[in-house]
Amino acid sequence: MQWSWSVNGAATGVDPEDRGLAYGDGLFETMAAQDGGIRWLEQHLERLTAGCARLAISGLSVADLRRQLARQTPPRGKALIKLIVTRGTGARGYRPPPESRPTVIIGSGPWPVQPAEHYTHGIEMVTCETRLGENPKLAGLKHLCRLEQVMAQIELRNRGVDEGVLLSTGDLVVSGTSNNVFAVYGSRVCTPRIERCGVRGVMRRLVLESCAALDLPYEEIDMDIEALRRADEVFVTNALLGVRPVRRLDGQVFAAGPVTRRIGARLGTAPRE
Repeated sequence: MQWSWSVNGAATGVDPEDRGLAYGDGLFETMAAQDGGIRWLEQHLERLTAGCARLAISGLSVADLRRQLARQTPPRGKALIKLIVTRGTGARGYRPPPESRPTVIIGSGPWPVQPAEHYTHGIEMVTCETRLGENPKLAGLKHLCRLEQVMAQIELRNRGVDEGVLLSTGDLVVSGTSNNVFAVYGSRVCTPRIERCGVRGVMRRLVLESCAALDLPYEEIDMDIEALRRADEVFVTNALLGVRPVRRLDGQVFAAGPVTRRIGARLGTAPRE
Protein backbone atom coordinates (compact mmCIF):
# COMPACT_ATOMS: atom_id res chain seq x y z
CA MET A 1 0.00 0.00 0.00
CA GLN A 2 1.30 3.41 -0.97
CA TRP A 3 0.70 6.59 1.02
CA SER A 4 -2.13 8.74 -0.31
CA TRP A 5 -2.63 12.36 0.77
CA SER A 6 -5.27 15.07 0.43
CA VAL A 7 -5.11 18.76 1.37
CA ASN A 8 -8.48 20.35 2.08
CA GLY A 9 -10.11 17.46 0.24
CA ALA A 10 -8.01 17.76 -2.93
CA ALA A 11 -4.81 16.18 -4.21
CA THR A 12 -2.82 19.39 -3.86
CA GLY A 13 0.25 20.54 -1.97
CA VAL A 14 0.60 22.61 1.21
CA ASP A 15 0.97 26.37 0.81
CA PRO A 16 4.54 27.39 1.82
CA GLU A 17 2.98 30.18 3.92
CA ASP A 18 1.00 27.69 6.02
CA ARG A 19 1.56 28.34 9.73
CA GLY A 20 1.76 24.62 10.44
CA LEU A 21 4.82 24.41 8.24
CA ALA A 22 6.40 27.62 9.52
CA TYR A 23 5.63 27.40 13.25
CA GLY A 24 4.11 24.00 14.02
CA ASP A 25 0.85 25.92 14.57
CA GLY A 26 -1.57 23.02 14.58
CA LEU A 27 -2.53 19.59 15.83
CA PHE A 28 -2.52 16.02 14.59
CA GLU A 29 -4.12 12.65 15.20
CA THR A 30 -2.75 9.23 14.25
CA MET A 31 -5.54 6.69 13.91
CA ALA A 32 -6.12 3.02 13.17
CA ALA A 33 -8.51 2.11 10.34
CA GLN A 34 -9.93 -1.21 9.25
CA ASP A 35 -12.35 -1.98 6.42
CA GLY A 36 -13.33 1.65 5.96
CA GLY A 37 -13.89 2.49 9.64
CA ILE A 38 -11.62 4.44 12.01
CA ARG A 39 -11.26 2.99 15.48
CA TRP A 40 -12.19 5.37 18.31
CA LEU A 41 -12.90 8.15 15.82
CA GLU A 42 -15.18 10.03 18.24
CA GLN A 43 -12.48 10.20 20.90
CA HIS A 44 -9.94 11.42 18.34
CA LEU A 45 -12.29 14.13 17.07
CA GLU A 46 -13.15 15.18 20.62
CA ARG A 47 -9.47 15.65 21.46
CA LEU A 48 -8.82 17.46 18.19
CA THR A 49 -11.69 19.93 18.61
CA ALA A 50 -10.73 20.57 22.24
CA GLY A 51 -7.17 21.26 21.08
CA CYS A 52 -8.40 23.67 18.40
CA ALA A 53 -10.40 25.53 21.03
CA ARG A 54 -7.35 25.80 23.32
CA LEU A 55 -5.17 27.10 20.46
CA ALA A 56 -7.96 29.41 19.22
CA ILE A 57 -8.04 27.73 15.80
CA SER A 58 -11.52 28.57 14.56
CA GLY A 59 -13.46 27.67 11.43
CA LEU A 60 -12.99 23.89 11.48
CA SER A 61 -16.07 22.04 10.19
CA VAL A 62 -16.27 18.66 11.89
CA ALA A 63 -18.93 17.51 9.42
CA ASP A 64 -16.64 18.32 6.49
CA LEU A 65 -13.75 16.67 8.33
CA ARG A 66 -15.78 13.47 8.65
CA ARG A 67 -16.51 13.50 4.91
CA GLN A 68 -12.85 13.97 4.05
CA LEU A 69 -11.84 11.16 6.40
CA ALA A 70 -14.43 8.84 4.89
CA ARG A 71 -13.10 9.54 1.37
CA GLN A 72 -9.48 9.03 2.41
CA THR A 73 -9.95 5.82 4.44
CA PRO A 74 -9.39 2.61 2.40
CA PRO A 75 -12.54 0.46 2.20
CA ARG A 76 -10.66 -2.81 2.77
CA GLY A 77 -7.93 -3.97 5.10
CA LYS A 78 -6.00 -2.19 7.84
CA ALA A 79 -4.43 1.23 7.38
CA LEU A 80 -2.83 4.07 9.29
CA ILE A 81 -4.68 7.40 9.03
CA LYS A 82 -2.81 10.63 9.71
CA LEU A 83 -4.90 13.76 10.26
CA ILE A 84 -3.23 17.19 10.51
CA VAL A 85 -5.10 20.43 11.14
CA THR A 86 -3.18 23.73 10.99
CA ARG A 87 -4.33 27.29 11.51
CA GLY A 88 -3.80 27.84 7.78
CA THR A 89 -1.90 30.61 6.02
CA GLY A 90 -1.12 34.01 7.48
CA ALA A 91 1.16 36.99 7.27
CA ARG A 92 4.77 36.65 8.37
CA GLY A 93 5.33 36.69 12.14
CA TYR A 94 4.15 34.75 15.15
CA ARG A 95 0.91 36.69 15.71
CA PRO A 96 -1.90 34.67 14.11
CA PRO A 97 -4.65 36.24 12.01
CA PRO A 98 -7.85 37.05 13.95
CA GLU A 99 -9.82 34.50 11.91
CA SER A 100 -8.49 31.06 11.04
CA ARG A 101 -8.90 29.27 7.72
CA PRO A 102 -7.70 25.83 8.77
CA THR A 103 -5.73 23.55 6.50
CA VAL A 104 -6.82 19.91 6.75
CA ILE A 105 -4.26 17.32 5.62
CA ILE A 106 -5.21 13.63 5.63
CA GLY A 107 -2.98 10.72 4.73
CA SER A 108 -3.64 6.99 4.56
CA GLY A 109 -0.73 4.60 4.60
CA PRO A 110 0.37 1.03 5.31
CA TRP A 111 -0.33 -0.57 8.65
CA PRO A 112 2.80 -0.74 10.86
CA VAL A 113 3.10 -4.47 11.54
CA GLN A 114 4.60 -5.21 14.95
CA PRO A 115 6.48 -8.36 16.05
CA ALA A 116 4.17 -10.79 17.85
CA GLU A 117 6.62 -10.90 20.75
CA HIS A 118 5.86 -7.26 21.55
CA TYR A 119 2.45 -8.49 22.71
CA THR A 120 3.48 -11.82 24.22
CA HIS A 121 6.68 -10.85 26.05
CA GLY A 122 6.69 -7.06 25.77
CA ILE A 123 9.05 -4.36 24.56
CA GLU A 124 12.36 -3.10 25.90
CA MET A 125 12.77 0.53 27.01
CA VAL A 126 15.44 2.82 28.40
CA THR A 127 15.22 6.24 30.00
CA CYS A 128 16.13 8.98 27.54
CA GLU A 129 18.52 11.80 28.35
CA THR A 130 16.28 14.15 26.34
CA ARG A 131 13.83 15.97 28.62
CA LEU A 132 10.38 17.41 27.89
CA GLY A 133 10.02 21.10 28.69
CA GLU A 134 7.21 21.94 31.11
CA ASN A 135 4.50 24.23 29.75
CA PRO A 136 1.01 23.80 31.26
CA LYS A 137 -0.60 25.80 28.43
CA LEU A 138 0.39 23.09 25.96
CA ALA A 139 0.12 20.07 28.27
CA GLY A 140 -2.20 17.39 26.94
CA LEU A 141 -2.30 18.68 23.36
CA LYS A 142 -1.10 16.60 20.42
CA HIS A 143 0.38 19.68 18.79
CA LEU A 144 2.75 19.68 15.82
CA CYS A 145 5.86 20.75 17.77
CA ARG A 146 7.54 17.37 18.27
CA LEU A 147 11.25 18.18 18.15
CA GLU A 148 11.78 16.81 21.67
CA GLN A 149 10.48 13.43 20.52
CA VAL A 150 12.65 13.63 17.38
CA MET A 151 15.73 14.27 19.52
CA ALA A 152 14.81 11.34 21.78
CA GLN A 153 14.51 9.01 18.80
CA ILE A 154 17.89 10.17 17.49
CA GLU A 155 19.29 9.30 20.90
CA LEU A 156 17.76 5.80 20.73
CA ARG A 157 19.04 4.95 17.24
CA ASN A 158 21.91 2.71 18.31
CA ARG A 159 20.76 1.57 21.74
CA GLY A 160 19.05 -1.66 20.67
CA VAL A 161 15.70 -0.95 22.37
CA ASP A 162 12.12 -0.54 21.15
CA GLU A 163 11.16 2.66 22.95
CA GLY A 164 12.31 5.32 25.39
CA VAL A 165 10.85 6.80 28.57
CA LEU A 166 10.75 10.59 28.59
CA LEU A 167 11.11 12.60 31.78
CA SER A 168 10.23 16.25 32.25
CA THR A 169 12.76 18.94 33.09
CA GLY A 170 11.42 18.46 36.62
CA ASP A 171 12.63 14.80 36.51
CA LEU A 172 9.15 13.29 36.53
CA VAL A 173 8.04 10.49 34.19
CA VAL A 174 5.82 11.83 31.42
CA SER A 175 5.50 9.19 28.69
CA GLY A 176 7.30 7.20 26.05
CA THR A 177 8.38 8.91 22.85
CA SER A 178 5.11 7.94 21.13
CA ASN A 179 2.95 6.41 23.85
CA ASN A 180 1.61 6.82 27.36
CA VAL A 181 3.12 4.84 30.23
CA PHE A 182 1.33 2.91 33.00
CA ALA A 183 2.69 1.30 36.17
CA VAL A 184 0.83 -1.43 38.07
CA TYR A 185 1.37 -1.90 41.82
CA GLY A 186 -0.55 -4.99 42.88
CA SER A 187 -3.90 -4.27 41.22
CA ARG A 188 -3.55 -0.47 41.33
CA VAL A 189 -2.96 1.15 37.95
CA CYS A 190 -1.06 4.45 37.87
CA THR A 191 -0.12 6.79 35.04
CA PRO A 192 1.74 10.12 35.10
CA ARG A 193 -0.26 13.31 35.40
CA ILE A 194 -0.43 15.32 32.19
CA GLU A 195 -0.51 18.79 33.70
CA ARG A 196 2.93 20.23 32.90
CA CYS A 197 3.73 18.50 29.58
CA GLY A 198 2.91 15.41 27.55
CA VAL A 199 -0.04 14.17 25.49
CA ARG A 200 -3.37 12.93 26.83
CA GLY A 201 -3.56 9.91 24.58
CA VAL A 202 -6.85 8.49 23.32
CA MET A 203 -5.80 5.01 24.46
CA ARG A 204 -4.72 6.46 27.81
CA ARG A 205 -8.27 7.72 28.30
CA LEU A 206 -9.72 4.35 27.27
CA VAL A 207 -7.45 2.49 29.70
CA LEU A 208 -8.59 4.67 32.60
CA GLU A 209 -12.22 4.10 31.59
CA SER A 210 -11.51 0.36 31.41
CA CYS A 211 -10.04 0.39 34.92
CA ALA A 212 -13.30 1.90 36.20
CA ALA A 213 -15.33 -0.74 34.35
CA LEU A 214 -13.11 -3.58 35.65
CA ASP A 215 -13.16 -2.28 39.25
CA LEU A 216 -9.41 -1.78 39.17
CA PRO A 217 -8.18 1.09 41.35
CA TYR A 218 -6.44 3.73 39.26
CA GLU A 219 -4.78 7.08 39.78
CA GLU A 220 -2.94 9.81 37.90
CA ILE A 221 0.16 10.62 39.94
CA ASP A 222 3.52 12.37 39.94
CA MET A 223 5.98 9.54 39.33
CA ASP A 224 9.78 9.56 39.20
CA ILE A 225 11.77 6.97 37.31
CA GLU A 226 12.56 4.95 40.44
CA ALA A 227 8.85 4.60 41.19
CA LEU A 228 8.29 3.32 37.65
CA ARG A 229 11.09 0.80 38.00
CA ARG A 230 9.52 -0.49 41.25
CA ALA A 231 6.23 -1.39 39.56
CA ASP A 232 4.99 -4.98 39.36
CA GLU A 233 3.91 -4.46 35.75
CA VAL A 234 4.62 -1.72 33.22
CA PHE A 235 2.78 -1.23 29.95
CA VAL A 236 2.56 1.41 27.24
CA THR A 237 -0.35 2.46 25.06
CA ASN A 238 -1.24 4.33 21.94
CA ALA A 239 -4.27 4.30 19.67
CA LEU A 240 -2.40 2.68 16.81
CA LEU A 241 -0.58 -0.18 18.54
CA GLY A 242 -2.85 -0.71 21.53
CA VAL A 243 -1.60 -2.09 24.85
CA ARG A 244 1.95 -3.46 24.93
CA PRO A 245 3.64 -4.80 28.05
CA VAL A 246 7.18 -3.71 28.92
CA ARG A 247 9.56 -6.60 29.56
CA ARG A 248 12.64 -4.55 30.45
CA LEU A 249 13.28 -0.96 31.51
CA ASP A 250 16.86 0.16 32.18
CA GLY A 251 17.76 -3.44 32.98
CA GLN A 252 14.78 -3.99 35.32
CA VAL A 253 12.76 -7.01 34.17
CA PHE A 254 8.95 -7.17 34.22
CA ALA A 255 6.37 -9.81 33.29
CA ALA A 256 3.34 -9.24 31.07
CA GLY A 257 1.13 -9.59 34.14
CA PRO A 258 -2.57 -10.19 34.80
CA VAL A 259 -3.64 -6.54 35.05
CA THR A 260 -2.06 -5.69 31.70
CA ARG A 261 -3.79 -8.71 30.18
CA ARG A 262 -7.21 -7.81 31.58
CA ILE A 263 -7.04 -4.26 30.27
CA GLY A 264 -5.69 -5.36 26.90
CA ALA A 265 -8.41 -8.00 26.57
CA ARG A 266 -11.16 -5.48 27.26
CA LEU A 267 -9.79 -3.09 24.65
CA GLY A 268 -9.16 -5.82 22.10
CA THR A 269 -5.40 -5.33 22.24
CA ALA A 270 -4.37 -8.00 24.76
CA PRO A 271 -0.93 -9.62 24.91
CA ARG A 272 -1.42 -12.87 23.00
CA GLU A 273 -0.60 -16.32 24.38
